[in-house]
Amino acid sequence: MSAAVAESPVAALSTEAEALAAADEFALSLQETVIERDRAGELPVRELARLDASGLLGITVREIDGGPELPVTTLAEVIRRIAAVDPAIAQAPQGHYLMVDVVSVWASERQRHALFADVLAGRRLGNALAERGGHHAQDLRTRVQRRVSSLRLSGRKYYTTGALTSHWLAVSALDEDDRLVLAIVRRDAAGVQLDHDWNVMGQRATVSGGATFDDVEVEFVIDYQQAFEVPQQLGARAQLVHAAIEVGIAGGALRDAHWFVTEKARPFFEAARGGWGLTAAADPHTIQRFGRLATQVRAAELLLADAGAVQQEIGLVPADADAAARGSITVAQAKAFACETAVHVGSELFSMAGASAADEKHDLSRHWRNARTHSSHDPVDWKYHHTGNWLLSGIQPPNHGQL
Repeated sequence: MSAAVAESPVAALSTEAEALAAADEFALSLQETVIERDRAGELPVRELARLDASGLLGITVREIDGGPELPVTTLAEVIRRIAAVDPAIAQAPQGHYLMVDVVSVWASERQRHALFADVLAGRRLGNALAERGGHHAQDLRTRVQRRVSSLRLSGRKYYTTGALTSHWLAVSALDEDDRLVLAIVRRDAAGVQLDHDWNVMGQRATVSGGATFDDVEVEFVIDYQQAFEVPQQLGARAQLVHAAIEVGIAGGALRDAHWFVTEKARPFFEAARGGWGLTAAADPHTIQRFGRLATQVRAAELLLADAGAVQQEIGLVPADADAAARGSITVAQAKAFACETAVHVGSELFSMAGASAADEKHDLSRHWRNARTHSSHDPVDWKYHHTGNWLLSGIQPPNHGQL
């Protein structure tokens, strides 16, 4: 099942300041209804329509293709600001930005012209990459085959985040030569069925359900395998967006901890009787804990900014394998630390806020649930492993799209 979305005029963003202002305005529009979305887990059609009209979808499109080509540091900060309010909505376009990168480098001029005209008009590129049932998520069974005069796509996918309201779907598949390709199909094409089978404890509003493709007509095919036959940063740039989501979650949890401790929580009686003050914020243990958490969140923000700066320096097409490795490792460090920080702050806020913070009317558990769900997508241990291997022995990380 798919969702029809009414299109609105798209804002034109040409500077970093305009993009950040648009992100702040969009994030503010999410604030009052974030708890409702977390509880319902329903398709956020109106919210994603506002995102599509915000102009933010096109900020990384290159100037040669009609876009503003804003730095990847801007993209990371845009996602962080949105995720601090609603990380599920911030995750919905993650695949879109990856596909913009792929199309920018590996698509033909005709493909770029057609797809980026839609992107700049506020039409999102959805993704359908992972599969179930194989030895791992990238063990693909989805196929593209020629039928007389057209290419046809058949297979089943899972984790199609953002696909339900996207305009295009980029589907990973194997062609008749067993070569990895991206099949670009229209979301509303005959034979496409998108499902709501997304039933998880966190990131509920991403509605990252499955997709079935039954002999679907393919509009464009991009040779995806060539991207991984040379040094590349596709995986690192995609992981930078994921890191920004985690940093946003951590910041949002810290913000709500501050609110609860300063405005809602009562002091522990031993602190009050011991002359430590009459507010929860004056408890010496709370002060220390909050200070430590705030420092960890700040460190996560700085690691994210540094990783973005390194990515911007290296660019979409690295000069060589060492440059690609350096970019990947920098992002891996930022992502690993952000995941651990977000999960930790989401849990520790209850240590400061007390039992009353567990009241479901506040929905403060969403911070931990979102962080834990999102950070489970790829193991932190492997990021530390590749970092240690690079720093200790100069062993480059694998040149795939997941690091």
